[in-house]
Amino acid sequence: QLQASGGGLVQPGGSLRLSCAASGFTLDYYAIGWFRQAPGKEREGVSCIASRDSIIYYLDSVKGRFTISRDNAKKKVYLQMNSLKPEDTAVYYCVAQIACNPSPYSVVYWGKGTLVTVSS
Repeated sequence: QLQASGGGLVQPGGSLRLSCAASGFTLDYYAIGWFRQAPGKEREGVSCIASRDSIIYYLDSVKGRFTISRDNAKKKVYLQMNSLKPEDTAVYYCVAQIACNPSPYSVVYWGKGTLVTVSS
């Protein structure tokens, strides 16, 4: 089971840190990623970190603003989001994959989402 938290309302230019807590499976066997879905849009892969931290993926529109990290001992993955923009508004989902892949069809486990709203 994956549970995302840390979402909320933030002004443009602000920051949020999302957390993903895993339970019931061995986190370090999987690549862990974040997907998001904005109203009326398809889900898209935002970022992903492989099990050995050797591969990290970022959506082009978040590069330089978002940072993903993981702590296997604590079974947690984090997404630090800085310089947030209104177009980052979406429900963010924590997911587990065999390997990092921006396609939602490659997700093995979906966690419950957390809403991020960027608005003044």
